[in-house]
Amino acid sequence: MNGSTNSNESDTLEETVTAVADPRRFDHLIGHLHDAVVEFVIDDGEPIVTDVNPAFVDLFGYDRADVVGKPLNECVVPSWLEAEATALDERTVAGKVNYRRVRRETADGLREFLYRGIPYETDDGNCRGFAVYTDLTEARRNQSRVDVLNRVLRHNLRNKVTLVAGCVEGLLEELEDDADPTVEQLSETARKSVDELRALAREAGELQRIADASVPDDPHVDAVPLARSVAGQLGRHYPGGTITIDLPETLEVAATDRLEVALESLLENAIVHNPSDDPRVRIEGGYDCEKWAFLAVADDGPGIPPVEREVITGESEITELRHGSGLGLWLVKWTVETFGGEIVFDTSRAGGSRVTIRLQRWNGEA
Repeated sequence: MNGSTNSNESDTLEETVTAVADPRRFDHLIGHLHDAVVEFVIDDGEPIVTDVNPAFVDLFGYDRADVVGKPLNECVVPSWLEAEATALDERTVAGKVNYRRVRRETADGLREFLYRGIPYETDDGNCRGFAVYTDLTEARRNQSRVDVLNRVLRHNLRNKVTLVAGCVEGLLEELEDDADPTVEQLSETARKSVDELRALAREAGELQRIADASVPDDPHVDAVPLARSVAGQLGRHYPGGTITIDLPETLEVAATDRLEVALESLLENAIVHNPSDDPRVRIEGGYDCEKWAFLAVADDGPGIPPVEREVITGESEITELRHGSGLGLWLVKWTVETFGGEIVFDTSRAGGSRVTIRLQRWNGEA
């Protein structure tokens, strides 16, 4: 009986290995990739198309029958980029993998791709390979537009806010003896709007710094001194509020001191958006488990509106009417995500908001 069982197990294993070795699995994978994939053979120093996947047909506008047997460069490389393509082909012939951003000619004109050329040698000594094209066009264009808009708007916003603030202060000095309630109300609205614009400009600058900053290979910071420093600064700036700290002696996480910006934004929002004369905020923290740590900011305010939370968490799409009222929570989200963490929204024990930052616990050596 034991021999029969072993034989059956051997037969099952052999069938499994045979199934795994089935080359059709690669055809199935490549056929369903959204990246354009070309299979080629090197003939006289240049890649000749032997097969393409449906994504290539859709993107480059050729039927499979029209390109099989033709030089790949002839199908996708504009004439003025032939020298670049030839240099890549020389690396392929030498058995080297290519990994480069390139422009190629598609059915809709020039587009930008991440090109990966992966050669291999067959048993008969032929050089074959795959060319994989990942379309970067829209991502690159969007990033470029964001960079330009960010820099222009930040510069203009900062200058205009400074100008408006000066004008408002001048007008208020002229009207300081006017006891008209309407004037006082308008003055207060103007001051508040100027402060909000200043905060918006500052947050936009922080977001750009997040985008430009690199993260070290092994980020490490003790979050407790950062949290205490931020709490002290805001406590002095907003003496009417009460900030309570409930943290362990140390809370070492995989982040940098940029985490301070996220904590400051959460604490300031909790105080500023609380209509109470004595807003109460609590900072909590600790280790969730062996791999994760958390920092939470809880308050007794009215809570973050659902539309704000849903846009930040991705539950709702960003539209003209649903985009959030400011950049503060985006600043927190993108800062935390830079370090591989996340933010979670909940209700505090006092009925307000509780925003939790979850980060990887640092387990390295100082």
